[in-house]
Amino acid sequence: MNRTAERVLSIIAVVMSAVGTIFAFIGMGFFNLMKNDPAIRQEMEMEFMADPTMTPSDIEAIFTFFDVIGGVMWLIIIAMILSIILNIIGIVNIWNNKNAKLAGIMFIIAGVLAGILSLSSILLYIAAILCFTKKPPLQEDIQFANQPHDGDTMRPL
Repeated sequence: MNRTAERVLSIIAVVMSAVGTIFAFIGMGFFNLMKNDPAIRQEMEMEFMADPTMTPSDIEAIFTFFDVIGGVMWLIIIAMILSIILNIIGIVNIWNNKNAKLAGIMFIIAGVLAGILSLSSILLYIAAILCFTKKPPLQEDIQFANQPHDGDTMRPL
């Protein structure tokens, strides 16, 4: 059976996820640089102290929030990497029509991990739906293929 649509959609999704993961690594590097550089931290503290409504505990809460954001960003990067791995497993399973249902399940899980409504996850959802709904073409029954068909007789199922 021809599974070209699933292949194309999943390959586009894996490329988009890989590019997103690379940009996430770059963004995480800049975020860590800004968070850990003492000169940038001191400059930010000076800006916050210039605001009369900010207290030192508020400033410390902001920097604690930056630490939490860094952890969440690492979680997102790990989820994107897992999405790429599951997507590749799905592509391998669909490549030679090995197991379309397993590939569909892998595509759905990879889509959830890539971001529930991102463009790459939507492509993976479409590929998964195609994996589940495409059925192999029916082959005619060989024993009844040579018999003439008239409208009055019933054909076998």
